[in-house]
Amino acid sequence: MITRRVFLGACGMLGPGLSPRGVLARPAGARDLRSFHLAVSPEALERTPGLLEAIRRAGVTDVWICGFFYGHWPFPIEAIRSWGRRAERQGMAWHVINVPLGHPGDALGSRDGQFPLTPPGRWRLGRAADGSSHAGTSIHPPAVEENADAMQQLARIGVRRVFLDDDFRLARGPGILGGCTCDDHRRAFQRAAGLDDGRWKGLIDAIARRDLTADVRAWVEFQCDEATSAFRAMRRASPEIDLGVMVMYLGAEKAGIRLADYRDVPFRVGEGHFDDGSFGTVKGKMDELSSVLFHRRFAAPDRAFSETTAFPATRLSAANMAAKLAISTIADVRNTMFMSGLSAFPIGSWATLGPAMKHQAGIHRKLAGHAPRGPLKHVWGEPSRYVGDDDPFSLFLALGIPFEVLDGPPRDGVAFLSRADAARPPAASPATLIARPAPGLSPRIRPKPESFDALLGLKRELIPGLGRNPYVEQDVPVVCAWYPTARAVLLWNPTEKRRDLTVKLGDLRRNTSLEPLGSALIEDLPG
Repeated sequence: MITRRVFLGACGMLGPGLSPRGVLARPAGARDLRSFHLAVSPEALERTPGLLEAIRRAGVTDVWICGFFYGHWPFPIEAIRSWGRRAERQGMAWHVINVPLGHPGDALGSRDGQFPLTPPGRWRLGRAADGSSHAGTSIHPPAVEENADAMQQLARIGVRRVFLDDDFRLARGPGILGGCTCDDHRRAFQRAAGLDDGRWKGLIDAIARRDLTADVRAWVEFQCDEATSAFRAMRRASPEIDLGVMVMYLGAEKAGIRLADYRDVPFRVGEGHFDDGSFGTVKGKMDELSSVLFHRRFAAPDRAFSETTAFPATRLSAANMAAKLAISTIADVRNTMFMSGLSAFPIGSWATLGPAMKHQAGIHRKLAGHAPRGPLKHVWGEPSRYVGDDDPFSLFLALGIPFEVLDGPPRDGVAFLSRADAARPPAASPATLIARPAPGLSPRIRPKPESFDALLGLKRELIPGLGRNPYVEQDVPVVCAWYPTARAVLLWNPTEKRRDLTVKLGDLRRNTSLEPLGSALIEDLPG
């Protein structure tokens, strides 16, 4: 049973907005408004007449055109500039996205069978810790040199903003502990870390076990050093360009991305559920929200971009694409980046997206700079970042009880831990710790299956101690984000059913209805 003393430390007894470890709070000025961007290839623009006009009418302000691809220029640089100028004539700014290292497999979705899917032969393959070889997501000469040259070529045609796509990482995908183990990288690491061959074998075994040993930590930091050095070299090559990084779903140090190194650059947060099958479930939506909340710890709101993506381009409905916009509003990500690989999603989708964009921009204007607060704690700790499997305990975000994001160990309330964080729980935390049942779980952690029915029992247990925190009375999946400094609650319905809901705060009740996948702001609540 959760003690009243521990729980009230996260509720009304502390007063709203006083949790010292909460993040995402930055005052907003009048200039901070939601903007909408589209990443698009010359191929998609050529194949979709009227696309620029359609996105302009919907409210897109910026177009990001595909540029350099891992050693190739699939589209002539003059074509890139020509399409940029066409966007300018429609009243939109234009920029470029480079794909610097290459994605393993076809993560681009070109409709042109001649499009190069791997780097050229002069670029070397990477070798994973299990000994398998793969194209992309590794750094060998001349990758950095050719990317730096590409930056200079783009600068010469007037480009001033560039994103590196999320193949800028050293792991093949989410949940993989990355790094190239080729002979050159192995020798360099062994020299730097003082590892003999016996400890190298122990390192490879520890990577397979996801064991955060001292050698594994050193290996992860070695990868981060390599990626950061590459990023800085590209930045130095054209200092007039504002270079940003796109980070994959829950991307972090184990993929070579030392997140703190990118605080001062444009930062696209990772989302990762791109079709109706994965995003269509409540769990899929909460996983995506969890990743965005985590990444926002490292990105200023006006420099944060979303990964509002359909892939393949036709596999996410316009309704689900519109629903993704609420995630950015909740987390105060002020730039929405629509993406769909090299192919455009159906042009008819913009008739749905346009009104949804205006709706979310209106809500966001009222919440910008305010941070969600609550007794449920979103934690993504160092073990998850260094060796975790990127499967967050996220379903609590749909309980209809407020939550907040922590950048350190929980001091109060109820914290939900991933498998990796539960294996190394925060020391001496007075908070209630919850994780999925697992062998060897610490007695300090309360086991709880990650199912909505199991979590409803927890919700009923918590309600008597909520104090000055609002909550949704109904036992249905709903996100209840509480912004006490704005005196407002943002509700998001992650289901495809209409919901009649009641928000309760003390003796006050406010009723509202949410359409399927809809959201609404409840204002003028007691602060």
